[in-house]
Amino acid sequence: MADKKLTVVISQAQGKNPAKRELEESLAAALLMEADLEVSLVPHLYDLSADHTGTLFLQAIRGDVVVLSWLYPRASHWVLDRLDVRGREGLVLLKEEVDEAEEEPEASDSKSVPYENPERQKSIPDRKIYSIDLRVSSSPADYLTEIRRLARDSQVQTFQLGNLIQQSPKPAQLEKYLKPLEILSSQKNNGSADEADQLEPTKRRWYPVIDYGLCTNCMECIDFCLFGVYGVDQGGQVLVEEQDSCKKGCPACSRVCPENAIIFPGHKTPGIAGADGEVAGLKIDLSKLFGAPDALEMAARERDVELVAEGRDAVGLSVGIPSRLKVSQSTSDELDDLIDSLDAMEL
Repeated sequence: MADKKLTVVISQAQGKNPAKRELEESLAAALLMEADLEVSLVPHLYDLSADHTGTLFLQAIRGDVVVLSWLYPRASHWVLDRLDVRGREGLVLLKEEVDEAEEEPEASDSKSVPYENPERQKSIPDRKIYSIDLRVSSSPADYLTEIRRLARDSQVQTFQLGNLIQQSPKPAQLEKYLKPLEILSSQKNNGSADEADQLEPTKRRWYPVIDYGLCTNCMECIDFCLFGVYGVDQGGQVLVEEQDSCKKGCPACSRVCPENAIIFPGHKTPGIAGADGEVAGLKIDLSKLFGAPDALEMAARERDVELVAEGRDAVGLSVGIPSRLKVSQSTSDELDDLIDSLDAMEL
């Protein structure tokens, strides 16, 4: 019978930033001293491909798991979901502090209902995934305190590599992910250590990730994207089908999504990169209430740049722009007329 342990995965930063590497190493060393934790190291989540051994390692984990990454928690959760590493979102108390003066206004009572695909729901195991952003604190102690709390609350079993189906890669190839300090040490030595200690390399990637907790399956992303990135699964739900067809650096489709359900984890704007709500609500409210579709116009410009780069014609706002733009403009005109009529009245 497997020992009851909480699996903690440290997802490495892109590049070789010494401060980030030091935090990863300090965390790995501290976590390895905890008897009720299983600690591992994987490359940056966003850069993992479907057939990468790091992906297969993550898929092999059973029970609850804590994932420490250099991503917003929402982005981390849905990147993992795309990699078929699924579970319910666990409550994490260690978060970036938000200035009360900068908090978003309360959302409207009328909220869109996410689309529920029964087949997809069946694929989500009854376990929790706790996503923690490594940018929240530079102190390993803060993370250790939170992980200890999660370990006390979790009822989990560690996975057994030996129980995996004997296929390529074999369990022996995955076991190295359970040796974080050896991996970090070999990386610090610039590859002079045994190649067996190195993780399988990755390349930087750029593609959209869908937050299915928000997605209403409106299909506006499919209508808007002209590069074949999106498709529909057998259950009729939109999905990122050809992620490598996405144009590097372009986040246009995320601006079009009415629910802010499309995330680009590598984007510099927090709302697009997966921060909770802070940009999305403002963008949507402006479009609906004030008839100022700046986000949609920006998206059309970004798309046109990529179309022209491919030798295609720019299409501007003539293709794939959602009907709410027309509604927004109509509402704006009606408000203007109302204001004009009020001005004309002698009150």
